[in-house]
Amino acid sequence: MNNQNQNNQNQHATYKVFFGFMKEPFGQDVRVEEMMKTSGLLGVRERFLYAVGLSSVALITGDVGSGKSSGLRFAQAQLHPSEYRILHVTATSGAIVEMYKQICHALDIDVRGSSKAVLTRTIRTSLLEIAGKKQKPVLVIDEASLLRLDVFSELHTITQFDTDSKPVLPIILAGQNNLVDNLMFRQSRSLASRVVARAHLEALTQDEMAAYLTHHLEIAGVKQNLFSEQAVTAIHQGSGGLLRRANNLARGSLIAAAAEKCNIVAAEHVRMASTEII
Repeated sequence: MNNQNQNNQNQHATYKVFFGFMKEPFGQDVRVEEMMKTSGLLGVRERFLYAVGLSSVALITGDVGSGKSSGLRFAQAQLHPSEYRILHVTATSGAIVEMYKQICHALDIDVRGSSKAVLTRTIRTSLLEIAGKKQKPVLVIDEASLLRLDVFSELHTITQFDTDSKPVLPIILAGQNNLVDNLMFRQSRSLASRVVARAHLEALTQDEMAAYLTHHLEIAGVKQNLFSEQAVTAIHQGSGGLLRRANNLARGSLIAAAAEKCNIVAAEHVRMASTEII
């Protein structure tokens, strides 16, 4: 196992040197300012900010690997930390108490062993304290399609206060396409009624994929297009236009091409890469 890991590390180092990359071109840690501003990414930002401005709810949907998490990072970067407090949590299929504990953790509050009533009161108090500091809290829930129906109903209760019933907590829900279906159930209607915008991330077209690959080569320091037209087609077809799989195929095909001392990635190199991923 150690030898295999060492070989993988050597391959990664070799392909970056071979092609002259200054850094990993298809990694997951792309800086926000270096992200390719696709129509999908801009759509996420527009609807995210619109919902935040109205203290309402926005939905960000898309298939696994379509770029939802990147879209959230891109949109959140527009909110200055002196004015906004982002509460980012990842949903589970657990009860509302689990979700409340995650929110408290995002608020830097230790609530081990607390009941739902205590958690609700604690979150409400903390939200008021944040508002008192002239900040606006924003709850971002990734993988929201995993949430139980009763959790949607419960979440609504922490977004409004008895004093004036005005919502104080915008919520951004990101998840797969069944997120919309889950919000149509009666238990979810109280929260669903606050939805004001939805962005759906579509798979990239082949032309968009070609531009995406070129963009990522450039941010890694290589201006030359390293992918043949046939390789671009193979990556697009093999990924279904989804970014996460496209990144894996692009990286793997570059490694395969470097191993053969080929300056241009061919469709065969993409095929070789596809045998390494699921």
